[in-house]
Amino acid sequence: MADFTSLPDLAVRNLGGSVLAASDESFAERENLINPWAAGHQAETFGRKGQVYDGWETARRRPSALGLTVDDRGHDWALVRLGLPGVIRGVVIDTAWFRGNFPAYASVEACAAEGHPSAEELAALAWVEIVPRSPLTGDAEHRFPVLAARRFTHVRLNIFPDGGVARLRVHGEVVPDPRLLTGLTVDLAALENGARVTDCSNLFYSAPENILAPGLPRHQGEGWETARRRDDGNDWVTVELAAPGRPRLVEIDTTHLKYNAPGWAALSGRDARVSEEWAPLLPPTRIQPDGRHRFRLDAAAPPAEVTHVRLDIYPDGGVGRLRVWGELTADGERALRDRWDAFDS
Repeated sequence: MADFTSLPDLAVRNLGGSVLAASDESFAERENLINPWAAGHQAETFGRKGQVYDGWETARRRPSALGLTVDDRGHDWALVRLGLPGVIRGVVIDTAWFRGNFPAYASVEACAAEGHPSAEELAALAWVEIVPRSPLTGDAEHRFPVLAARRFTHVRLNIFPDGGVARLRVHGEVVPDPRLLTGLTVDLAALENGARVTDCSNLFYSAPENILAPGLPRHQGEGWETARRRDDGNDWVTVELAAPGRPRLVEIDTTHLKYNAPGWAALSGRDARVSEEWAPLLPPTRIQPDGRHRFRLDAAAPPAEVTHVRLDIYPDGGVGRLRVWGELTADGERALRDRWDAFDS
């Protein structure tokens, strides 16, 4: 639990997150809460609403002329749809650069919703408090472990009574809906389907989890890039697939990696339930910079059922995305259903 920030941010914009609504955004837009980059700031940069902030900032709530106390002023909130529904293991509320205008307290609630509900429809659902009302300080990152072992689709950040929050990070484990995957050809290595990186040789420049992200990388920093090797070895990354399956086609994408792409790449697979030995799926194959490479795999090559894959790059360099297209086996479909049932609210 202490290292929950190593898990994917289920709410971040580039994984499909969205801020559906907010009670107020007079000074700074709610959408900034889930920007993927660290909050920036430039002092004395004023727009028509005041100092420009890379975050969400609401107007000041005032006690009314009716004699309300400070505690009676109400509070502001922002409603976030997770890009990747799953089990939330921890939340980060970051007040970076908000030094005299941060909220005094914050709490976080979560809910699980079917389909694609509107903000109004979500308001009528049952919400679970996953972070109790807690004090905040200015220009600081606040980490809150979450113990609710349930699958959630939305979170609501409450701030008391008003102020600014730079970023909201919602770290956890993806739990895909098996109804969207079973009986289809799917990307077994997609983060959104529940795949995860288990190990890698080097992450000097960027995280290996990036290669499992949806969409195309916008620049080389959105992939996985290693340091330059000065020995005779090679770099590699291992991935636990979304569930046991049969890989049929692999895509290795080096988009934007123009001078630091690997020279060759290979893919191996194993069924970790029965063996720790890797079997070749794609032999070392020459690849080019700044491009997408697709290779159809030999359906007869062992192992017939795979739980993990290993991507080897020679000797080093960067990869933007890894896709492993195939179908789930009966065991894989069962595993997805069991995981769904275990965390279904």
